Amino acid sequence: MSKTLKLILGDQLNCRHSWFAQPSPDVVFVLMEVRQETDYVLHHAQKIIAIFAAMRDLARRLRAAGHSVHYLTIDDPDNRQSLPANLDRLLAHYEADAFAWQAPDEWRLDRQLADYAAGLSIPAGMDDSEHFYAGRHEAAQFFNARAAWVMEPFYRHMRKRHGVLMTGNAAPAGGQWNFDHDNREAWPGQPWEPADPRGRHDHSALWRTIEAAGVRSFGQPQADHFAWPLNREEALQQLEHFVRDALPHFGRYQDAMSLRAWRLFHSLLSFALNTKMLDPRTVVERVEAAWRDGAVPLESAEGYIRQILGWREYVRGVYWHRMPGYDRLNAFGHETALPHWFWSGDTRMRCLATAIGQSLQHAHSHHINRLMVIGNFALLAGLSPQELHQWYLGIYIDAFEWVELPNTLGMSQYADGGQLATKPYVSSAAYIDRMSDYCKGCHYQKKLRIGERACPYNALYWDFFARNEQRLGGNHRLGMVYRQLHRMSDADRQALQEQAAATRARLADL
Repeated sequence: MSKTLKLILGDQLNCRHSWFAQPSPDVVFVLMEVRQETDYVLHHAQKIIAIFAAMRDLARRLRAAGHSVHYLTIDDPDNRQSLPANLDRLLAHYEADAFAWQAPDEWRLDRQLADYAAGLSIPAGMDDSEHFYAGRHEAAQFFNARAAWVMEPFYRHMRKRHGVLMTGNAAPAGGQWNFDHDNREAWPGQPWEPADPRGRHDHSALWRTIEAAGVRSFGQPQADHFAWPLNREEALQQLEHFVRDALPHFGRYQDAMSLRAWRLFHSLLSFALNTKMLDPRTVVERVEAAWRDGAVPLESAEGYIRQILGWREYVRGVYWHRMPGYDRLNAFGHETALPHWFWSGDTRMRCLATAIGQSLQHAHSHHINRLMVIGNFALLAGLSPQELHQWYLGIYIDAFEWVELPNTLGMSQYADGGQLATKPYVSSAAYIDRMSDYCKGCHYQKKLRIGERACPYNALYWDFFARNEQRLGGNHRLGMVYRQLHRMSDADRQALQEQAAATRARLADL
């Protein structure tokens, strides 16, 4: 009897994929826990646990539905710990006469599987993952005749094409495309963040298996009260709680940060989305329905949908257009290693201690912590964008290279020289203080630029623009920054330069 092996990767956990429509005795689905994937960067413990647990849950469900499944656990003595080596053995074991896989979303896996399939003597083919709104190269086709890539026109294109938040006369709901100016408020402490709706799992046995297999990791595993979803049903429950309890306030406070509430009004659905156990259409349609039913304000619905239908699809297009090689870009030539406190949170800068501490504890922190606290400091201090990319890719449970790399190299570090973002996203302490309560009680003083107690962001901010005026001085979005810089006296600029140099020289001790 002929056999087809079909490979399912750890971020392809879509139980409603057409592959699973009908059991077939001719098909064996293969899932693997392999060191190739746990070890290519140092991962957060919760990320490893979550992906393995969700893979095992899908395998159980497929078997219960009558499908044939071959599942290789991390400690299986037959596990050769790489995709090609395991596939060689399994193709021979099942005497398979065909091989199939779903389109990977990381360039390294796409190349690896394509090269592997090219060397086979049996038919082999790639199927779509049936997840995204846009194809890999749709954004590139859209921007082909345009001078530059900017997310907003692509977002509008996607809204029109898919009829999302549109009126009957093809105009945007509410008469405008973007309500971002309404969504930038600091959180005053009320309303309080909703209770965490996620169920808890005990993955202690799985965690012991992972450790015994020699897999290295960092961060808090929280294996005995694990909060991340295992499957679509759990993700849907989380979506419903978000829409009911958090989405009404999401828009206004989506950029806010607080010591008192690490989740605030964010959905925490990115892990479920990026492993494909939850599809973006389900989320977008549910959010739009909540607005049409009058349950949430338009600015909240639009702000959330823009992150999924706009930014998420856009950065994926950037990734596939720019790879390979995008991960090596370093426009400013920054080479400084990440300080030790990226792995401990042990710094006197309260904003960084909080944002990194949340990341280590939860394998998650929302986008402003990632961009305007951690990424902001990394760019101002001249940290290596490649090292930062690997740190982001490892620490965040939702980080897969297609979405993380453009956000880190392009949006956060401007290492691509402006291919993604229209300006570097950096700030002094003033922005962090305006959007958070992090500065209260900090060792450093938010208004000081010079001195031992001066907030490190301040001198680093002005020195960054002074050092890079040749590259950035002509950017129309930075005109005010350079006008302020030019109004400073030579003595003040020299003092800021010396303060910034001293700060960069003692990063480990900040």
